[in-house]
Amino acid sequence: MRTEPTETYVQKHANFDFNQPLPLHIATLTCVRAGKAMPFTREEMSAIDKHPIDAPVAVNFMGLTTDEQADRKHHGGPLKAVHQLAPATYDKINAEFGLNVHVGTLGENLTTEAVNGLPEMTEPTVCIGDVFQYGEDKINGEDSVQLRIVQPRRPCYKINDQIGQFTKVPNIASWVSKQGISGWYFQVVRDGMINADLPVYLIERPYPFATLEKLWQLSNSKEKFDAEVMEQWLEIECLEDSWKKVLAKKIRRG
Repeated sequence: MRTEPTETYVQKHANFDFNQPLPLHIATLTCVRAGKAMPFTREEMSAIDKHPIDAPVAVNFMGLTTDEQADRKHHGGPLKAVHQLAPATYDKINAEFGLNVHVGTLGENLTTEAVNGLPEMTEPTVCIGDVFQYGEDKINGEDSVQLRIVQPRRPCYKINDQIGQFTKVPNIASWVSKQGISGWYFQVVRDGMINADLPVYLIERPYPFATLEKLWQLSNSKEKFDAEVMEQWLEIECLEDSWKKVLAKKIRRG
């Protein structure tokens, strides 16, 4: 009896990354969150508590119109308009510290889930300059949102204070920073409406070498690197300037 050839490992795992013809349907948007500035620890205000939004919400150059940031010096603005964090971050924190921190605790606006056998959106799989579209071209007659990754998130003490409300823990913010799993910030490329359950498409990838994982490694390395290694990063127009300054200091001189 003639049998069909067995599917090879390579064929079965062909969709191992996002470096494929675009646009590429990579995920489903499982939750959209926003928060209000509220009294927090240290007699400060914070909007780190983000709660799911059931209805479509407008997004403009400053982010979700229903979202707030208490500390506008370090959070929010056009280059930190929307924050996304991989759910796997919580799995890693909980495993490392024996906790039960739930998704949504650390201030992210967007949560996604992979589709089509592709990997999750995480620091090793997304790149600076990537543009993602959340939804089809039109949603009830309105444009769908397009967002560009421009920088990682720098964890701060509020992560410690937020988790510390529930249990005594070590310096989780420092550990998260060393792991490079703090998520990323988007710049809004196209205003529009966004809501949960939308398909997520990768529509532009101009810098496939520039993963967030690699950026963290270079930024935190004690080593110096040849100029040609760093110059390709410094030439990324959309990379937020403070990160370029860090990378410029890593160039080997002489």
